[in-house]
Amino acid sequence: MDSLALGADLEPEPVVDAHSTVTLNVNGEPTTLTVDHRTTVLETLRESFGLTGAKKGCDHGQCGACTVLVDGRRVNSCLLLAVAQDGATITTVEGLADGEDLHPVQRAFVERDALQCGFCTPGQICSAVGMLREAADGHPSHVTEPDTTAEPDAAGPGGPVALDADEIRERMSGNICRCGAYPRIVEAIEDVIE
Repeated sequence: MDSLALGADLEPEPVVDAHSTVTLNVNGEPTTLTVDHRTTVLETLRESFGLTGAKKGCDHGQCGACTVLVDGRRVNSCLLLAVAQDGATITTVEGLADGEDLHPVQRAFVERDALQCGFCTPGQICSAVGMLREAADGHPSHVTEPDTTAEPDAAGPGGPVALDADEIRERMSGNICRCGAYPRIVEAIEDVIE
């Protein structure tokens, strides 16, 4: 007979407090630290490194406020476990500038006033940097015209994708701006392309 039916006393399972040591290359600086297995990259950047550019907006990977670059690719840092990124190169909005010289995307956002409250801006900027690289590497989006980036028999992405306003809007659609600065964001990205 089932032990629950007999009213047996059951001991609760112990809570496992698992930690691992990882090395993260954050903004060009390799750092070894011990992280809880449940800690996200976003939490690690904010709490262990004091880098508060990436924001916790939705905590579900839907708003893009937490976007950073991991090994050159844009990612939602609220969805990545830090323990799984051992050895990864992570670039935040704070790491894009070269000393006092802003990254071209950062400069374009300032010049175009492509922000209002600024909450989403770090994620928008990191996403734009990653998106420009994706397009340059020939990765198509939903609105990319078929057969415009790759040779017919080529495996993988082809030549660079031309970025017009529609292409930029589609590629940036994972980043929400509650203030509605979208027109200026698109203009800023177009300025960098030109």
